Amino acid sequence: MAKGRGGRVEPKFDAPEGRPDPASLDLRLTRGDRAGAAMARSKTGRGGKSAARGPAPRRRRSLLGRLVYGLVILGVWGVVALAGLVAYHASQLPPIDQLAVPKRPPNIAILASDGSLLANRGETGGRTVSIKELPPYLPRAFVAIEDRRFYGHLGIDPVGITRAIFRNLTSRGVAQGGSTLTQQLAKNLFLTQERTASRKIQEAILALWLEHKYTKDEILELYLNRVYFGAGAYGVEAAAQRYFAKPAKEVTLAEAAMLGGLVQAPSRLAPNRNLPAAQARAAQVLAAMQELGFAKPQEVKLALDKPARPNRAAGGGSANYVADLVMDVLDDYVGTIESDVTVSTTVDPVLQAAAEKALVDELNQKGARYNVAQGAVVAMRPDGAIRALVGGRDYAQSQFNRATTAKRQPGSAFKPFVYLAAVERGLTPDTVREDSPVSIKGWSPENYSRSYAGPVTLRDALAHSLNTVAVKLGMEVGPKAVVQTAQRLGITSPLQANASIALGTSEVTPLELVGAYAAFANGGTGVIPYVIASVKTTNGKIVYKRSPTGLGRVIDPNAVGMMNAMLHEVFVSGTARKGDIPGMDLAGKTGTSQDFRDAWFVGYSTSLVAGVWLGNDDGEPTKRVSGGNLPVEVWNRFMTTALRNDKVAALPGAARWRRGAGTVASAAPEQGIGGLIGELFGEPQAPPRPVPQPRGGPSREDRNFLERLFGIGD
Repeated sequence: MAKGRGGRVEPKFDAPEGRPDPASLDLRLTRGDRAGAAMARSKTGRGGKSAARGPAPRRRRSLLGRLVYGLVILGVWGVVALAGLVAYHASQLPPIDQLAVPKRPPNIAILASDGSLLANRGETGGRTVSIKELPPYLPRAFVAIEDRRFYGHLGIDPVGITRAIFRNLTSRGVAQGGSTLTQQLAKNLFLTQERTASRKIQEAILALWLEHKYTKDEILELYLNRVYFGAGAYGVEAAAQRYFAKPAKEVTLAEAAMLGGLVQAPSRLAPNRNLPAAQARAAQVLAAMQELGFAKPQEVKLALDKPARPNRAAGGGSANYVADLVMDVLDDYVGTIESDVTVSTTVDPVLQAAAEKALVDELNQKGARYNVAQGAVVAMRPDGAIRALVGGRDYAQSQFNRATTAKRQPGSAFKPFVYLAAVERGLTPDTVREDSPVSIKGWSPENYSRSYAGPVTLRDALAHSLNTVAVKLGMEVGPKAVVQTAQRLGITSPLQANASIALGTSEVTPLELVGAYAAFANGGTGVIPYVIASVKTTNGKIVYKRSPTGLGRVIDPNAVGMMNAMLHEVFVSGTARKGDIPGMDLAGKTGTSQDFRDAWFVGYSTSLVAGVWLGNDDGEPTKRVSGGNLPVEVWNRFMTTALRNDKVAALPGAARWRRGAGTVASAAPEQGIGGLIGELFGEPQAPPRPVPQPRGGPSREDRNFLERLFGIGD
């Protein structure tokens, strides 16, 4: 140091003599120069053993610190990577502010006239239900087995995921899933069923959004109405109807447990396919419900003692033919359907079941013997309201609706239109015609018995279904008049105006033939068959309600009385004697097509008109099934049940024209053989009586119905 001015000492950095130059000195600190090392030396002394072992702990703490530091850095980067991954997959979804739960496809609930369910139609198979209308144990069954922490998590359950991973590892396979009910709902609403990491991330994102947007009960309600239960059933209502033939609000605890367990594997656990597996899974659900306090031990014991079993819907499936008809014409009445609707029909479930039973029992007992495999039954009120419609032997085996779609030759069941055309032109039931051989341009029709009765009244000729008389009458009034008469009464299928039309060689459907006979039963008013009475939304808004409509008067009251008297004789002395029901005033007509391919009977009282067709889909001849045997038997089985509670009422106008009632033949000019010659060679015929013309006409909806059902136009 050197003293400066004022006695201040100035630092001096010159190296002393004999020492290196300062510029060449290394002045950096070593580890030994640090305070910690100095303290250690002061405690242990130089060269001590402790000093020799000192550096080792410092190295271990340094490695641990580095490890912690590395883990922290790794975690930070992991969070960043996860955030990026989530952000990427979130970007593949619609913006959150545009997300919305997609509309559930509309369900069409088709009801019978008493309000009971006939069938559901639509993509889901059942209507949307509120969680408030369900028994409490039904939603709890799903929570217990699928997501027991449902009310405690925020859409993703880390505890559940950890538990699922542990169980899957210990069981060496996938024994349990970690998805919450909310995640399952997100998948059903927005995503595909593919099993990928990308989908699981999006599922988790959407689950968080659902939890933010909806309450727990709302999420559970959405889930219960969207989850798939197999067999085309989406939602608990569809599943309850499909497997137990009852609404979801009526399921028992045992049935609720089976439904809750079903969603894990609908195909494998469906009770109608694998009942033991379904019941075993239901037992697991019941155990979980008891463990969580969702069901009392005694209730669980009762459910285990009497496990649920599938139940087939009443009626064996024939109501589906009605439902198919409803769906064929519904668009014409209400247009596009965007929400659940309820369609009330005119069908009586008791009569529907009775019609199916009558047909199936007859075919089961005699079908093989007579080589007849199929049939159809249609019953309607005289105003055209369909009360029962069976389109085949077994809907599960064949969905082809023979009642509405199959066109077959009606045979002699077409003859009433020939006789009506005749009485409208002056003939009466007591008019006599000759039952004798006839030949028309080389065509020589014969009677079923191959014999001839000579002079007969029209009453007896129709009752005994004499072909020669019918053909002569048809030519007498003209085939065109016969066609026009049938069309006036509601036959919409194309008809060939030729000589053979009198024997029913033009094809018709059972529905339109029964509808045409309704004009006889109601006193002469033409009807349009209908099945839809009203359509409502689920909140009760009326979308459509049928108003009275029809074809107006199509038969003169006097002519109706004559026809009813003649057709009544079919039951008294004619081909339908075995179909008579004591105490009832009935009328009808049998029919058999060529080579016994088709057998028919259409009969009616004042309250119900019913028709039966039997035959084979491929047109193969039966073993002599005629309208007077098997079809009459089916008709009698059905009508005995259907008319059990009906009051006896006389057929319109028939009393005056009954046999022995004192009527006489009309003195009006008869065409006879002259009419036949005139038709063949174009000579003028005697002027016919005025024929009633339809008044009013069908409504727009009915016209659309006819066009859709029968393919007709204006």
